[in-house]
This record gives sequence, structure tokens and C-alpha cells, in this order.
Amino acid sequence: MSSAKQGQTRDMTQGSALSNILIFAIPLFISNFFQQCYNIGDTMIASHNLGQSALAAIGLTGSITGLVIGFANGINSGYGILLARAFGSKNEEQMKSVVAWTLILNVAISVLITVATLLFAEPVLRLIQTPEDVFSESRTYLTVVMAGMATALFYNMGSGLLRAVGNSKIPLYFLIFSCSLNLLLDLLAVTVFSFGVAGIAGATVLAQLISSVLCFLYLYRNFRFLIPSRRHFSYNKKLVSELVTTGFSMGLMNSIFSIGSVILQGSINTLGTSIIAAHTAARRIVMIGNMPLASIASANATFVSQNFGAGRMDRIRDGIRKSSILCLIWSAMFLIMILTLAEPLVKALAGTDDSVIMSNALMNLHINMIFFFPLGVLLTLRMTLQGINYKTIPLISSSMELVIKILASFVFVPLWGYAGASVAEPFSWLLCMLFLLFSYIRIMKKEKIYS
Repeated sequence: MSSAKQGQTRDMTQGSALSNILIFAIPLFISNFFQQCYNIGDTMIASHNLGQSALAAIGLTGSITGLVIGFANGINSGYGILLARAFGSKNEEQMKSVVAWTLILNVAISVLITVATLLFAEPVLRLIQTPEDVFSESRTYLTVVMAGMATALFYNMGSGLLRAVGNSKIPLYFLIFSCSLNLLLDLLAVTVFSFGVAGIAGATVLAQLISSVLCFLYLYRNFRFLIPSRRHFSYNKKLVSELVTTGFSMGLMNSIFSIGSVILQGSINTLGTSIIAAHTAARRIVMIGNMPLASIASANATFVSQNFGAGRMDRIRDGIRKSSILCLIWSAMFLIMILTLAEPLVKALAGTDDSVIMSNALMNLHINMIFFFPLGVLLTLRMTLQGINYKTIPLISSSMELVIKILASFVFVPLWGYAGASVAEPFSWLLCMLFLLFSYIRIMKKEKIYS
């Protein structure tokens, strides 16, 4: 790697753990924020211009699109872990082979995901008991977003490759541009061309496509040490097996979590359109609060993976401790934000001050805010264990979340209504955090990261 290209990467095997994680996490957080602007922009433009039914339609399909996108993001995060290890060990040939087979696997998976989700979009909407008054709009939005799913997958592939070598800034720049374009196209689609929810979905797909193209052009021109040649596409059983097991374990981990969200959304859908709208607004705010925690966890995963590849086991313990401190600080800040700003935020997102929507959204937020620190530790430990090649335990923790959400759908919601749905996720965060903490201490002693 030339010195110029080294200046665009970050070698996390050297220097302060805190500064490495923080410097990497800040652009990643801003990237995640603008990523959420896709959803928030859709929500606000729909609620203010198309009404409550459009807001509910976009909101209830979020659990389904979250399932698919979560799987796609998960597999690319898994591929990125292997690239980060190769980068940490300074093995350029291995890096190029990882990139080559990441591309092959993503092409295959994007075709499968798009075909499968388009075939089963309507049956899934029926399965989660989508109300008839929003069924048509929900089907339209979901179909358009699913048809363009490859654009989201390949953007996440390109940005994941950059992040694996320590560059979290360049994906941010492309995403800011793409998000701004998305909001502009949303407004044009709704207010000028009257395309409704189909226009909002199409604007999102087009913005993601442009972002993907820009990201890959930049990779080709500025990170040539990652660009594979023909020989790197040769079948390597060990490498492909590692990519598939690591990528699919993370994709499956995200999917199991999202399947629980789909099931829980189905029970929420039985409570009526107003409750769906309240849940949509509250979830958008919770997702914003979750972004710094996810960014810290992702930054720590890159830090851990690079140091694991370099054999620097001594640095991993320090990285986990510093990441947990950062999560605690943000959790306290989010608590203050909810206590002071929750009501105007809900009004802005829902486009209404309807008492049913407001009271239920605020209840959800007040329950969630208490459990953000366990969530931050949960995300950090889950990504850490993946980074040091422990795949099964994070998968078990996601399965625990699935079981709790199923329990909430069939027991909590029938007994306590929306309050039962609101406590499900925070309760799962706490239990899974305790399970992962116990597993983490045991594994770290085995790896001699703790003496």
C-alpha cells in the first residue's frame, strides 16, 4: 500500500484504543444518522402530505424491509470482519481475494433476496395482519423497495469494504449526498408528480443506486490495493467457507432479530391504525437513539478484528472497556433528550397531535430510554465475539430476542395491549446483555485476554 493510500486507511493495531474507536465511530454515527434520514424523510413527507394511512403503510412494512436489509447488512459486516483481519495482518493478496468473493456472493444473494421477497410480499403482509385500509399502499411501498433491494446491498458492500480498512469518512460523504437527493426526490414525487407512496419508495431506491455507484467508483480509483484481478476470483474452499460462515452467521443473527420484529409488528397491527402510527413515530426516535450505540459497536468490531488479525490480543480488552464507557455516556444523553424533547419529536414525525398517537408513542419512548445502556453493552459484546471468530453465542443471543418477541406477541400484547409490545424489546436487551456478558468473560479468559 502506498503512503497516500495508507493515509486513507486507519491501522487500529497502533495508538490509543479510545481515539481509534472514537475517531472511527463519529463518521460512522453521522453515516447511520443520514441512513436513517431515508426512513425519517419518508415518514415526515408521507405523514404531512399523504396522511395517517400512508404513515402506517410505510411504518408496518419497516419490519419486513428491516428483516431483508438486516440480513444483507449482516452478511457484509461478516465479510468486512475477514477483510479487517487481512488488513490487520498486512496480507494484500488475502484482501483482494476477500473482495472478489464478497462481490460474487453479493451478486448471488441480491438476486435471491429480490426474487424471494417479490414473490412473497403479499402473503407476508397478510401473515402480519395488515389492516385492509392500508393494505394496498403497504403492498405498493414494499414491492418497489424490494425490487430495488440490490442497490441497498451493494452500497453496504462498498461502504463495508472501506470501513474494514479503517475509513469511515468516505461512505459518509456519499451518504450525505444521497440522503439530500432522496429528500428532494421524495418531495418531487409527492408534491409535484403525485406518485404517492410508490414515489417515496422509488426515490429511496434511486438515491441508494447513485450512492452505490459513487462508492464503487471511488474504491476503484483510490483503493487499488483492494481491487482484485482475475486470479483472485479462483475458488478457494477455505476462504469461501469462512466468508459464508462468518457472513451468514451475522446475517442470520440480524434476521432472527428482525423476524421477531415482524412477528411483534403483526400483533401491533391488530391494535389499529392509530397504534401503528404511534409505534412508527416512536420506533424512528428509538432508531436515532440506537445509532450511536451501533456505531460504537461497529467501530469496536473493526478495532477488535484488526487486532485479532495482527495477534494483538492485549488491545482487545481495552477496546471493549472504552466502548462500554462511550455507550454509557450516550445512554445518559439519550435519557435527557427523551425527557425534554420527546413530545415535539413525536409531533414532528407523526404530523399530528392526536391524543392516542401521542400518548402511546411517549409511553414507548419512556420505557425504551431506561434500557439503552444494556443495549449498548449487548451490541458491543455481540460484535466483539464475531470479531474474534465466535459465531454461535451471538446467534444464541439473537434467538433469545426472537423468543421474547414471540412471547410478547402471543401473551404480553393480548394481556396488556401496546404496553406489552413496548416492554418486549427492552426486556430482551437486558436478558441478552447478561447472557453475553457471562459468555464474554468466560471466552476472554480462554483466549487469555483476561488473565
